[in-house]
Amino acid sequence: MSFIQYEVSDRIGYIIINRPEKRNALNYQVVKELKETFDKAEKNPEVKIIILTGSGSTFCAGADLEYLQQLQNNNYDENLKDSTHLMELYYQIYNLKKVVVAQVNGHAIAGGCGLVSVCDFVFSVPDANFGYTEVRIGFIPAIVMSFLNRKIGEGRSRELLLSGNVINSSDAKNYGLVNFIVDEDGKLESTVKDFATSLIQNNSSQSMELTKQMLASISTLPLKEALQFAAQKNAEARSTEDCKKGIAAFLNKEKINW
Repeated sequence: MSFIQYEVSDRIGYIIINRPEKRNALNYQVVKELKETFDKAEKNPEVKIIILTGSGSTFCAGADLEYLQQLQNNNYDENLKDSTHLMELYYQIYNLKKVVVAQVNGHAIAGGCGLVSVCDFVFSVPDANFGYTEVRIGFIPAIVMSFLNRKIGEGRSRELLLSGNVINSSDAKNYGLVNFIVDEDGKLESTVKDFATSLIQNNSSQSMELTKQMLASISTLPLKEALQFAAQKNAEARSTEDCKKGIAAFLNKEKINW
């Protein structure tokens, strides 16, 4: 039985965590299937934008606690292998060549909130809650920490990670964790699809890929090195086919078909 549903429609790749009876909780197999599916979507030329969501009424409740309990019988090397497995998923999504949109249809807690943290855009229903609750069960929010610091800053990260508090979607938006809240009932899916379609129609795939690549790189570089890196990428971008096509279409007042 697969825990992940994957389908492609109108240049959008839909990745759905399909474990509603466990509130889409993560275990080794779920993470493995997510990694494989993101890889498949990234390599598919028919996919330009990826939407990640959960089935049922929960986005993702984090790690499967029964699975975590089983891991307590592992030795250090076995646990390191398992934690590296999750780290690789977060890193993969964060650095994916294609834009990933989180369609948060319900609560995103602990590891589920980690998934939210590494997506490029986050749309949420109003009644979704967000939180990194690991400290409340004697665990630590280790892997998400680096990504969350980048996304919302150290101050907010300290507040959420050390308190373990669960916040509502409005606070999550104010913190910078969520981009958009969809207030109308039943409109989340269509709103996210419309947004993805606008990116598909209006933006160059090549440009979005290079921009994601730069965003992942420059935050770790000293200012002067970051600017030198930016200048190099700027020069490289001028000779790409997409840039030539885009500028020519703009000058000729033609609509670009991306």
